[in-house]
Amino acid sequence: MPIYKFILPVFLFMFFGICHAQNQQENAGDYKKRVLETTEIDILSSYYSQDGNNAAVTGGLGTEELTDFTGTLVISIPISDDDVITVDAGISAYTSASSSNINPFDKGFADPFVAASGASQSDTWVNLTGNYSHSSDDRNSIWSGKLSFSTEYDYTSLGFGGSYTRLFNEKNTELGFSANVFLDKWKAIYPYELRPFAPGGRGLNDFLFLENTITGNPDYNPSFAVLTDENRNSYSFGVGLSQILSKNIQGAFLADFVLQQGLLSTPFQRVYFSDVADSFIDNFHLADDIERLPDSRFKVALGGRLNFFINEYLVVRSFYRYYFDDWGINSNTLSIEVAVKIAEKFTLYPSYRFYNQKAADYFAPYNEHLSTSQFYTSDYDLSEYNANQFGFGINYTNIIMKQHKLKVGLKSIDLRYNYYKRNTGLSAGIITAGFKFVVD
Repeated sequence: MPIYKFILPVFLFMFFGICHAQNQQENAGDYKKRVLETTEIDILSSYYSQDGNNAAVTGGLGTEELTDFTGTLVISIPISDDDVITVDAGISAYTSASSSNINPFDKGFADPFVAASGASQSDTWVNLTGNYSHSSDDRNSIWSGKLSFSTEYDYTSLGFGGSYTRLFNEKNTELGFSANVFLDKWKAIYPYELRPFAPGGRGLNDFLFLENTITGNPDYNPSFAVLTDENRNSYSFGVGLSQILSKNIQGAFLADFVLQQGLLSTPFQRVYFSDVADSFIDNFHLADDIERLPDSRFKVALGGRLNFFINEYLVVRSFYRYYFDDWGINSNTLSIEVAVKIAEKFTLYPSYRFYNQKAADYFAPYNEHLSTSQFYTSDYDLSEYNANQFGFGINYTNIIMKQHKLKVGLKSIDLRYNYYKRNTGLSAGIITAGFKFVVD
């Protein structure tokens, strides 16, 4: 989809929102405290790195090495006492040893644990989101709507949605609803060795097989069929209820429901069958098929939060979520974060998160599927596993911002590090930094 087809609706959406807000402001005779006093600018960045030995691109066996750098700019602009427009633009650039092995044969020796050098080893993801929110005069109702667009080499997504929040019981109770739709489009990219067996391909007469020696079973002949649908649509609905239980305790209940339809598998992820003789080029196992998954999935997540205000120096935030879907996965997430104020402007955030899940009905490890199955995957994100995450952060808040010549003041700095480890061997670390400025 050309990007102008997305950007034009976003700016029309913002323009009419501004006109509506200005008309309201002109008709309002009484003073009201603004929802957002001044323009705020958030500059966010992160660096992520992971490693492991269960790459889905190579059928559940191979390097999962990946690095990603993300930069995001968020600008929130008050356009009236009641209305705020937020523009969120982000770019993410990653390098993946795993995805490089979509074509592992462009280097000297093919091996699932060694990165190839082709174009698929790196990609860039770009996102743009526009959001408009309106608060009622009494600040007890908040409406919002948003449009989003994101793209990378083989995937494009267009999203839109909205939310409504109602505060009552003297603002001690908050009830919110949200709904979103994402219309996505794949550009299907298949494992390199399967492409000659697509309609119109040359099969074993392709140059890949003429220039390389097949070991193991030399009569490599996968029953490969290309995908007929490259669209994926997602529909989500969420509800949240927050309640101040006492002067020191706040609780919340959260429920999310997601329906996905269309191409839910990843076209370049390989699968190997235990009842089919193995064929190799160098150390690389030639794929028997690509990942095949149902064309619909329904997800439910139910969660709760409890926040404890111990004193002005110590706050404890806890969270639990139970998740299940119709693919057979169910999971539990438990996390706790402690905010420790060590000085007037500085707060520390140690945290811990535990996660476990049951495997999807269609998962099996490397080379353990049967060719008679209808659906199959060796993606360890759909396997049974436990994971632990340990984090630490520090926040600086400029309580009394000084006036600057450019009328820009630093409001806060947030730095965090999280270390993630699965019992399957995957490990990852992420460093994030956030800077918030206000513009007078």
